[in-house]
Amino acid sequence: MTTLEQHEIRGITLKNITVTIISTISIVVSVMTTYFQLKGDIKDVRSTQETQNRVNEIRLKVLEGEVTILQQEVRELKDSKKS
Repeated sequence: MTTLEQHEIRGITLKNITVTIISTISIVVSVMTTYFQLKGDIKDVRSTQETQNRVNEIRLKVLEGEVTILQQEVRELKDSKKS
């Protein structure tokens, strides 16, 4: 140990402080990396959901159009049977 590392302030050495700071930095970097990854994943999921919602709306409009056509055909069949 160097003389600087041997100096103690009530049981705290420079080596302990250095290890604590490096550990804290490591934890902060890890947390920030995870945060930004999750943020990106959430953005991707949101984009996928919006796309799926648009596709579902288009499918619904197509189905509504087909139902309308079928209703007209049923009316025409009923009218032709009455005649």
